[in-house]
Amino acid sequence: MKIPNQKIVRTSASLLLAGLTVFPALAQDDPAPSVSAFDQTYVNWYNLDPVQDKVQGASVNRAYKELLANKKAKKTVVVAVIDSGIDIHHEDLKGKIWTNKKEVAGNGQDDDQNGYVDDVHGWGFLGNASGENIRYETYEYVRLLRKLAPSYQKVNAISEVPVAQQPEYKTYLLAKQTYEKELAKYQQTKQNLAAFEKVLIQVQNVLADHLKTKEYTLQDVQRISSPDQNVMNARAWLLSKYSQGLTVESFLKYKEHTDTFLEKHLNLDFNPRTVIADNPESIADTKYGNSDVMGPRPTHGTPVSGLIAALRGNNLGIDGIAEDVQIMALRAVPEGDERDKDIALAIRYAVDNGANIINMSFGKSFSPQKSFVDEAVKYAESKNVLLVHAAGNEATDNDKVTHYPSRVLDNGSQIKNWIEVGASSRMLGKDFVGVFSNYGKKTVDLFAPGVDIISLAPENKYAKMDGTSFSSPVVSGVAALVWSHYPELTAAELKDVILKSATVYPKETALYPNVENETRKKAKFSDLSATGGIVNAYEALLLAEKVVKQKSAKS
Repeated sequence: MKIPNQKIVRTSASLLLAGLTVFPALAQDDPAPSVSAFDQTYVNWYNLDPVQDKVQGASVNRAYKELLANKKAKKTVVVAVIDSGIDIHHEDLKGKIWTNKKEVAGNGQDDDQNGYVDDVHGWGFLGNASGENIRYETYEYVRLLRKLAPSYQKVNAISEVPVAQQPEYKTYLLAKQTYEKELAKYQQTKQNLAAFEKVLIQVQNVLADHLKTKEYTLQDVQRISSPDQNVMNARAWLLSKYSQGLTVESFLKYKEHTDTFLEKHLNLDFNPRTVIADNPESIADTKYGNSDVMGPRPTHGTPVSGLIAALRGNNLGIDGIAEDVQIMALRAVPEGDERDKDIALAIRYAVDNGANIINMSFGKSFSPQKSFVDEAVKYAESKNVLLVHAAGNEATDNDKVTHYPSRVLDNGSQIKNWIEVGASSRMLGKDFVGVFSNYGKKTVDLFAPGVDIISLAPENKYAKMDGTSFSSPVVSGVAALVWSHYPELTAAELKDVILKSATVYPKETALYPNVENETRKKAKFSDLSATGGIVNAYEALLLAEKVVKQKSAKS
């Protein structure tokens, strides 16, 4: 990586310099005002075709060019994006945001009598009527530990617990184990950061004294030659860190990231839910939230929405996948773990207000009110709504490790209108599967582009990012595209079309995902999902045409 010629400024005793590839990368790069700021190799690659372009995209551009050039969509598909919040005013989403035509904006009334005041573009389940919003939350295991510790912290063995309470006690033990592991990890990270910063300050001081200035460029450091071994050691250390691609911003971000975990996500005393003042364990307590669908953290929901619906061919930003689509904005995912109740109510809102597809780019490892979500997804299934969910970014086998929400209900049955999506990259080979992506021969249906994705960022900006969070909306976008032209399909038939039309690679191998920096083993790509394939819009449209003709012939 080229070392930038930038100033190194000694700002204070807590002087921070640069980007630390020794620390895990954050999921999203800094936003830029234009996609021209990025390597153009990655702009819109998810729209490309595996055969014609030799890039493992979803064959969207080919579909428009060869199959849809002279065809008008029969229906505008509504995709509900349950997420962190969406910048509904983004330049590349103009005209693509769902509007509740039965609601009068800003009059403080529930005009359509659906229980939500001024829900013009959706609803925010993370706030109150006064406009206060939750940004940060704890993780679910922290909430469980806080709740269950008073009852079980003095228990020494399961035999001491009544049989009826033993499942709850096991949950307590698992939550406690998870909490202690994560707490120790982040406390150690904080110590490592402090130690690094201490050395950094010493190095900066030595170089500043040698150069007789508090401001100097990297080129100044490169030119240093001195008989003083301390100076040369400082020079060598700093240059080695820069050669790893270090930046001030990334170090600061990772410090902030670590502090947020310790102060918010893992803090047993942190309870932001008091802002809402509801009972999160009562699904009947629904009188909360507000019409603010952007909220304090639209950085996740905005790129998700962009992949589905960003304006195509406007020479601005990116090209979304579906043209005849509207995004319903539902803010229910904080920075931390979402609440089961919020997700259940958001799903019900989406169904009741006309959503055809629900994109769910979120997940967690504990679900104490899973029954709320189970009832909601069953309701969605009964109303012919397709559910698309990101498989997760823990690099785990979902066949062995349960993540929530899940299509598998407590009674063992499964939701048929559900697609689970892993993340793939541009090119075949060892890194074809995202190093972070969850997988599963039984539980993950297919993969979709989710590595090095450029999409929207708030305030008319753009960013490059990784995650199954961005694979899921690629599939939602393809589903919306197909359904807009073939509304005769049921949600279950649409799912079947998408899975059966996936681009399969029976002989392709890739490395198993792994985020622990361990040696990665080879895997057959076909063993990492049920289809062994990548979503393909072109092939899905061809198959949809056949299915609809067959249905028509039978009727």
